[in-house]
Amino acid sequence: MTGPDSRLDPAALGPALEALAGLIAVVAQLRDPEAGCPWDLEQTHASLVPFVLEEAHEVADAIRHGDDRHLAEELGDLLLQVLLHAQIASEAGRFDLTAISRGLHDKLVRRHPHVFAAPDTAANRGLAGDSAAVKVSWEAIKAGEASAGGQRDSSSSPLSDRLAGKVRGQPALAGAMTISRKAAAAGFEWDTIEGVWEKVHEELDELKQAVASGDKAHAQEELGDVLFTLVNVARWCGLDPEAGLAGTNRRFLDRFSRVEAALGGNLQGQSIRELEGLWQQAKAQIRAEARSQDDSA
Repeated sequence: MTGPDSRLDPAALGPALEALAGLIAVVAQLRDPEAGCPWDLEQTHASLVPFVLEEAHEVADAIRHGDDRHLAEELGDLLLQVLLHAQIASEAGRFDLTAISRGLHDKLVRRHPHVFAAPDTAANRGLAGDSAAVKVSWEAIKAGEASAGGQRDSSSSPLSDRLAGKVRGQPALAGAMTISRKAAAAGFEWDTIEGVWEKVHEELDELKQAVASGDKAHAQEELGDVLFTLVNVARWCGLDPEAGLAGTNRRFLDRFSRVEAALGGNLQGQSIRELEGLWQQAKAQIRAEARSQDDSA
């Protein structure tokens, strides 16, 4: 077997390892009980959860915008979260960055037998160059790890149990797509997309009825059903609901800023007709600017 370390030039790693060592030292200093930062010293795994999620979303946003400088900065912020959690755990004697790195190293090697195991075995020959087969192998290895580790894997509902753990830490929209894909792959699927559209209309009608009833809790449930069904539409059409919603957010803010500018920043007292007119003007301006950019490209 060719080990992963044998493919790396130790000299080339020197600057990266030196920079990482300096960063680890900075994080340790921030958590120093006597000379550290009061804010950093107050942090716990639980208190940092919002920051982990925020930094992950900012990384995704930088990727969508294709801004390398911003992406490098946001990846650094996300790395800081990893180092802070490692430092906090290390102080309590639970685990440290070494354990995290070794655990990840071993997992990657274990889950890529087609890369790190003997290449001449039949199983590994079948994985070579076939990403679909790699995904199947990856999931099978993960399932075996869960079983060997004593994780809950009920014989009566193995898929739902695995999915419950998988989506627990995901944003709701991403979790819905994960559930939808896995359930469909297991056979829980409509025959045609027409069935999905029928479900969308059914759930919309139920949402309208729940809102009309004044039962807020019921309306909240029905809203979730509508959103989940729209995620299924996205899956059928090969669309990314997260990217779609992020794009809508950007477009809305762009148009809204133009409406605000036209009104001098004061929307109070304006009629909905006037606001709608300014909104349509903003949309037209943006389309004209996009066409102008395409013509000059």
